[in-house]
Amino acid sequence: MADKILVVDDDPDTVKFINIMLSRLGYTVVAATSGMEALERVQVDHPDLIILDVMMPGMDGYEVSRNLRRNPKTATTPILMFTAKTTIEDKLAGYDAGVNLYLTKPIHPIDLQANIRNLLTQKLSKAEATGDHGYVVGILSATGGAGVSTVALNLAITYAKKYNAKVIAAEMKPGQGSWALDLNLTEPVGLANLLGMELEDITMEAVSKELIQTNFGIKVLSASNQTEKVEYAAATPQLELVLGFLASLASVVVLDIGTSFHPGFNAILNKCNELIMVVEPQPVPIKRSKILASELHLKGFGSIKTMSTVLVNRTRSDIVLNISQVEQILGYPAVMGFPPVVEQAYRAADRAVPLITVQPDGIIAMQFNTLASQINERVPTH
Repeated sequence: MADKILVVDDDPDTVKFINIMLSRLGYTVVAATSGMEALERVQVDHPDLIILDVMMPGMDGYEVSRNLRRNPKTATTPILMFTAKTTIEDKLAGYDAGVNLYLTKPIHPIDLQANIRNLLTQKLSKAEATGDHGYVVGILSATGGAGVSTVALNLAITYAKKYNAKVIAAEMKPGQGSWALDLNLTEPVGLANLLGMELEDITMEAVSKELIQTNFGIKVLSASNQTEKVEYAAATPQLELVLGFLASLASVVVLDIGTSFHPGFNAILNKCNELIMVVEPQPVPIKRSKILASELHLKGFGSIKTMSTVLVNRTRSDIVLNISQVEQILGYPAVMGFPPVVEQAYRAADRAVPLITVQPDGIIAMQFNTLASQINERVPTH
């Protein structure tokens, strides 16, 4: 059955243009010329996607979107806001109202078609995820060396132990992996092996074979620390398949994304249910984090999807900014801060064990326990 698309716009030329274009592509197109009519049509036509203008008589597109998100039947229906309003404030208002994508007129038909296909594909992926697919948490930072890998690994282990859950921790940076060395893993090239395959060879069984069962209650997909494997980071189609299968193999998947300087960054974001940004409490990293947070907000994180910030301090407390100062610069709150534990980190490295296992009742373990609890509140039950 063809996907059904509702076009909401009071400009008849725009409706005609989109109708002709999408009909030729095999979509079923229905139209509404006002916000109120749109809300009535969705109850009758049950569209797979909604293309929504902002400026309309009576109820504008922002209010239409908010109404759609409040309705359980349309809470997850993809909304593409297509409008002549081009300012950053307009875009932020759209994403705050719950739209999935904000595009401005004019636009090349091919670009519009590609974005529509992408939204419909994401809708299919989300529908599949309501079955036995897991909840994906991405860990990232605006700067390298901020402690992303440590947070991702220890969070995964904590969650698995606390909730007796199947958890996979996966590194997303071929050639830049660290867990194989940190934990003395024997098969450190799992992600690179998968990204080097032809698409038809990437199956759930193939992904499962590359996972390493650790002694800490989780399975790990290692990214390799061999520099020649870096080239596989550009294998975005393979990466999307791998991420999809990972979510089928565990109830929670924790991704070590690293920074946004990744060829497959957008593909990774599309698979994440929420993000955790790791911030070093120093002036420059904080400023860069604020910029990255603004960019992620335009992609729906912090509005449609959860985005949290944690501070990781690995130096003396008297030479870094405190949490209140960090929050003032960022413009939004951080959920927690991790204090420096130099001796504990050394012992963990010396023993090739995760940080939290050195002092299971210490402050670091307690903080990860709290973070796991916060995430669990958002993990759907099946």
